[in-house]
Amino acid sequence: MKIQEFRSSFSAAAPPADLTEQAKALWHAGKGDWNRAHQIVQDLPDKFSSQIHAFLHRQEGDLSNASYWYDKAGSKMPSLSLERELEMLTESALSS
Repeated sequence: MKIQEFRSSFSAAAPPADLTEQAKALWHAGKGDWNRAHQIVQDLPDKFSSQIHAFLHRQEGDLSNASYWYDKAGSKMPSLSLERELEMLTESALSS
């Protein structure tokens, strides 16, 4: 799935069925449903999920919690915009 197709699906009530759990979380984040996005990734043990979890806490404004999750993902909190980080995470999720 291409990112434009992914964004176009935001008008639907639910994410496309063939998305990974991480992509579903990003879909909900893209639609502004922080709680649902967080529910999906909070217990996933892989580093990419931790990166998404970190992004969500950064988006929420909880930078201390975000920093913890960036560390867990093996990365640093980025200085780029939230929109750009969401786009980069989504591109990664759709390419895997």
